[in-house]
Amino acid sequence: MKTLRSKKMAWLVPGIILGCLIGLNLRSFLPSVPLHASATDGFENFSIATGLIDNRIEGLFFLDYVTGQLKCAVINPKTGKFNAFYARDVASDFGGAAQSDARYLMVTGLADMSRGRANFQVGRTLVYVADTTSGRVAVYGVPWSSSAQAAGKTQTSELVPLDLRPFRADDAVRDR
Repeated sequence: MKTLRSKKMAWLVPGIILGCLIGLNLRSFLPSVPLHASATDGFENFSIATGLIDNRIEGLFFLDYVTGQLKCAVINPKTGKFNAFYARDVASDFGGAAQSDARYLMVTGLADMSRGRANFQVGRTLVYVADTTSGRVAVYGVPWSSSAQAAGKTQTSELVPLDLRPFRADDAVRDR
């Protein structure tokens, strides 16, 4: 029994060392993929989310259900202060006035949008807002200037609506 234990230990130590060496060397052969995460939360009449606007710069998105205002603020990493501000009245985009019983959902997603025909560059995050009352979803872009950010200039603009579509067919709602 004692011989069996000593043989196991004799194989265990070199096995751990060999496993570590192989694991460390495999890392250099396999491509590394950076992970990006955004956060979204909501409470009562508010939603908040984060999203990557530019390399290593996140935006903070805030949706107030009562006023129907979607706002975004971006911090300048050099100063540690917010220096880019965006807003949009999403209630009017959905064809209604702001109301206290409005129900929205909001998430962010990454996109590498080309400049296309627009005279501005859209940041890397798109904001999706769904109006659960009307059954429509809108997507907004952040008009972003990385050169203005690098120069420390304050950016103030409206969030740009990119599309507005129904996500629920009218005949899908039935009396229960």
